[in-house]
Amino acid sequence: MAEISAAQVKAFRERTGLPLMDCKQALNEAEGNEEKAIEILRKRGEKLGEKRADRETAFGRFGLAISATGTSGAMVELKCESAPVTQNEEFIQLAADLAQALAVSKVTTAEALLALKSPSKPSVTLADQLSDMFNRIREKFEVGRMHRFDGPTGGYSHNSGTVAGVLLSIEGGSDEAAKNVAMHIAAMRPLSLSTADLDPTLVAKERELLRAAALAEGKPEAIVDKMVDGRMKNFYAERVLLEQPFVKDDKVTVGQYAKSEGMTVKAFVHNVLGQVG
Repeated sequence: MAEISAAQVKAFRERTGLPLMDCKQALNEAEGNEEKAIEILRKRGEKLGEKRADRETAFGRFGLAISATGTSGAMVELKCESAPVTQNEEFIQLAADLAQALAVSKVTTAEALLALKSPSKPSVTLADQLSDMFNRIREKFEVGRMHRFDGPTGGYSHNSGTVAGVLLSIEGGSDEAAKNVAMHIAAMRPLSLSTADLDPTLVAKERELLRAAALAEGKPEAIVDKMVDGRMKNFYAERVLLEQPFVKDDKVTVGQYAKSEGMTVKAFVHNVLGQVG
């Protein structure tokens, strides 16, 4: 067996960030071969991760890869066990790498995404990057919801990505205009992009309630439907993105603001940590 010097162990510890004894044991098993030692450490981490599989991941961060002039964009939720880890630079980098890798790929599952090469560390996969981070932090990590749009995109991550994330599919406009709309979505939580996209069952129920209310007020049936149409504008303004008053200037709707910026909002996704959907 090759003799492992203290200098080798120290250098390997600086490379991996792991405890000194873990590094020494792995190097001894690998007979001084650092790459083999790293694989040994990853396998040990996998076994420990299996024991922690039932732990709750109630915290996390949304990674974004967006550009108003790009060809695709993505948002990925990366979850962890504790709030402090969401501020860890390594965790932040992994969330960003996951989103960037998803944006330029066609994968649809977390497993397939993790099998891709890391954008910031091309010599390893995203799964290896996650495994190495687990060995240092010793918390359970999970890739949660994943979203991708072809074409130009915009977005916003609320509270530095640790509370909510918004991804927009756009045409025209700018990164700043798209961010403003995404910030509006995070604040106002619209249910749909346009009136046509709103759940028809929800719309029908509201129209029925408004019609019954108008008739109860003694309004002539001949004008009730027109009254309902007018009152539905408030209903849409509360729930439909393009009809909502813009949070930065409530004299215009979001649709009017986007148009003034030469931008069309084609679709959006809004995810909140701890909520389904």
